[in-house]
Amino acid sequence: MGKGRVEAFSDGVIAIIITIMVLEIKVPEGFDLAALRPLVPVFGAYVLSFLYVGIYWNNHHHMFHAVQKVNGGVLWANLHLLFWLSLLPAVTHWVGENHLASWPTALYGVVLFMSAIAYFILTRLLVRQHGQDSALAKAVGNDFKGRVSVAIYLAGIVLAFVAPWIAAALYTLAAAWWLVPDRRIEHVLEA
Repeated sequence: MGKGRVEAFSDGVIAIIITIMVLEIKVPEGFDLAALRPLVPVFGAYVLSFLYVGIYWNNHHHMFHAVQKVNGGVLWANLHLLFWLSLLPAVTHWVGENHLASWPTALYGVVLFMSAIAYFILTRLLVRQHGQDSALAKAVGNDFKGRVSVAIYLAGIVLAFVAPWIAAALYTLAAAWWLVPDRRIEHVLEA
């Protein structure tokens, strides 16, 4: 099967996820800058989640440049990824409204962790379909960045019950690390 429908569907779902997240930000009660103060945690959670959705969209886009075809397993793995990403608006709202309370912060980490696992599964299925000598397999390599990110999310989940602000800092650190452009696929495709 061709890859076009997977890319188009994923782009549409990701656009909807971002739209839902921004709609969760309520208009402030008041007319001065002080009225914005209660929105700071909500907006902070939105910014972090927007970055994560953008990171996944960017990496998904790059990965599918190295892909020629998909199969049923890839379609299901892609839906699995989109499922976890679709939960981001709910946990973003929960963590923002509850000012980094332990359970919302931990569940936010669970969604990040499961999204990373789902992306890993999708990547592995695509590598298996295209072969270990494919451009995708060469570009992905051992995926050090992905593995470390999973460890960061797990640490954040645990620390959410000790010091939720440290968990949030870890989630932010992982996002910042992924903001550094990952040029593995571009380099392999150029070579």
